[in-house]
Amino acid sequence: MSRDEFRALVEEAIDTIPRRFARKIRNVAIVIEDQPSGELLEEMEIGPDETLLGLYQGVPLPERGFGYGNQLPDRITLFQVSIEEDADHNEDEIITAIGETLIHELGHYFGMSEEQIMAIEERYWRGEPDPEDGAEDPQGDGSSGEPGA
Repeated sequence: MSRDEFRALVEEAIDTIPRRFARKIRNVAIVIEDQPSGELLEEMEIGPDETLLGLYQGVPLPERGFGYGNQLPDRITLFQVSIEEDADHNEDEIITAIGETLIHELGHYFGMSEEQIMAIEERYWRGEPDPEDGAEDPQGDGSSGEPGA
């Protein structure tokens, strides 16, 4: 699949992100790379039988202090070859894998625990609507996810 075709699928998958998250995303770049480097996999202690589909790099919203600002965008990297192989090169499966990966990495952006992220991914995977869509609390902990809130 060409990079342009993959990018179009990323744009399609972005439209599937639950609204309560999508409307709170600020200053995040989504980058596409072929696959993670060996150095990155080693740094993250990802073994040869594991696959890294995406990576969030930045400062999660809850960790941002009062003086946080004038920063480069946080970055979510999607690894195209890894995603395509994980989805057996099936376009529908690729869209699903991109959506799940974006939701997972955005969970890190919002400072969510792995358990919270996994619960959202499960609903996404089953095609269930987000019961909190329309809510202003993406972390599910009473905070708005906004700095200083």
